[in-house]
Amino acid sequence: MDAKTVGAVAALTAVSVRTLHHYDHIGLVVPSVRTTAGYRGYTDADIERLHLVLVYRSVGLALEDIRTLLDGEGTDVLQHLQRQHRLLLERADHLQHTIKAVEELMSAHRSGIQLTAEEQIEIFRTTEFGGQYADEAEQRWGDTDAWRQSRERVSRLRKQDWIDIKAEGDALLQALAEAKRDGVQPGSPVADELVARHRAAVGRFYDFGSEMHRNLVEMYVADERFTRYYDDVEPGLAQFVHDIVIASINE
Repeated sequence: MDAKTVGAVAALTAVSVRTLHHYDHIGLVVPSVRTTAGYRGYTDADIERLHLVLVYRSVGLALEDIRTLLDGEGTDVLQHLQRQHRLLLERADHLQHTIKAVEELMSAHRSGIQLTAEEQIEIFRTTEFGGQYADEAEQRWGDTDAWRQSRERVSRLRKQDWIDIKAEGDALLQALAEAKRDGVQPGSPVADELVARHRAAVGRFYDFGSEMHRNLVEMYVADERFTRYYDDVEPGLAQFVHDIVIASINE
């Protein structure tokens, strides 16, 4: 069996040797054989797993969540590829919308037109949680480490970061709605994958553990504004998000 060294895999996949060593160290992608020279080597199956990891990373999942998904029982490579294909199509759809919105804004500027705030919101589909409740949030959590951490991280975000966050958030919202319509059950692999994406999305802004995740989704069903945000997309969606997160935490 031919096996590739870490250097060869790095050259082949454009993943740094340092990253490959890290994936090996945490048990995410581990070279499974020894080369004839005695070095640890990557098989074709190992490299296939690496590509699965890279795709899951591209849609925002944390490494620990990816390992949980890949090592879960009853899920083969084809199922992962089918799931990733769906995730990428969702992301492509929302990125295409964002591209169209930017093109419309460019066209307006070329014509010397300043779009109103309402027109910009219509183009970008800005949600009410982008700023309307910022003052309230600061009053409630302004003295917490999470709030300070989120403000520091937000200050480093560029325009493209916000575009990416918007596209990923829209894709996640639609994926959650689709899962509810499809009857996805709390505790299932598909539900746990969505929970991992939800955790990764919030984790962009501050360190985010299970208890904070639990408190957040409790607010989704306790605060009618959060409930309305989700239920306007799909009736009962706020409760569905709450249920799959709680089931995942309790596993």
